[in-house]
Formats: sequence, structure tokens, C-alpha cells
Amino acid sequence: MKNDHTPRFFESAEALHATGEAMLAGTLPKTSWTHEAHLAVCLWLILERPDIEVDREIGAIIRRYNRSVGVPNDATQGYHETITRAFLAGARSYLERARPDGLLAAVNGLLVAPEGARDWPLRFWSRERLFSVQARLDYCPPDLAPPELARLTPYLPGNPMPPDQ
Repeated sequence: MKNDHTPRFFESAEALHATGEAMLAGTLPKTSWTHEAHLAVCLWLILERPDIEVDREIGAIIRRYNRSVGVPNDATQGYHETITRAFLAGARSYLERARPDGLLAAVNGLLVAPEGARDWPLRFWSRERLFSVQARLDYCPPDLAPPELARLTPYLPGNPMPPDQ
């Protein structure tokens, strides 16, 4: 996988909190809902919002946000179940591997880590499977099995979560 995109880093934990809160409230401008913001909100929810059951609620949270900015959630646009689950698993795998100190370090570290690359899920899912209607609407397990899949598997749907999560 090749990542030619230079990530836009967050400058403060306050900016991360503001992004997360605005996303939850449906007030984050659509143009601000970037790949970086997706990953930042994911880590913010995992690390800072114990009141939210991320695995259970993430789909509804993103669908609600999409509706608030006029993006339909259907077979061709809006919420993508498999990509969301892939990056959620990747974020948890990154946290366990890197053990960053604090939210800002976690987010900015993930943005340059392999798990934060835009095309990272294509290490585990073929393009055809990942971008299928089925994968958008329902979780589809990976159809590729590189060695690093073993590190990711505990965090994917249908697998037990590690005890510390």
C-alpha cells in the first residue's frame, strides 16, 4: 500500500475534543469531516467517552451525523459498515501496539501509522469486496490474509475483545 497523502495533524487536545463534540452534535461542518477527523473521533470515543459503547453505537452515531449534513446513508453513499469496523479495529490495534501518551499523541500518531493510512483496509480486504454494496451495508470479514491480520483479528466483529478493552 502506498500513502501519498500528507495527514493534517491536530494542534491540541482541545481541537480534538471540539471535533468530537461537534460531530456528536451534528454541527461539525461537512467539509471538516475528513479522514483525519474520522480517525480522531474514533480515538476520542475510545479514549475519552466511556459513556458511549463505541462498538454498539458507532454506526448510529455516524449515520446521525451524515443525516445532519445532508448525506444519505444508502447502498452507494454515507455510512460504510465494513470500513468503519476496519478502522475501529485498526485504531485499537494501534493503541495496543504504540501505547501513546494522551489523546493528542494517539491521534497524531495514528495519522502517520500504517493503521491510519486511507488505503490501510486494502491490506485485508480486496477492493472488490470492500467497496461492495454488501460491505457498505453489513460487516464483511476480510478476504485477504497477510501476516498482520492476526494482530487485527481480536478487534473485528465476531471476535472476543481483549480483556483490557
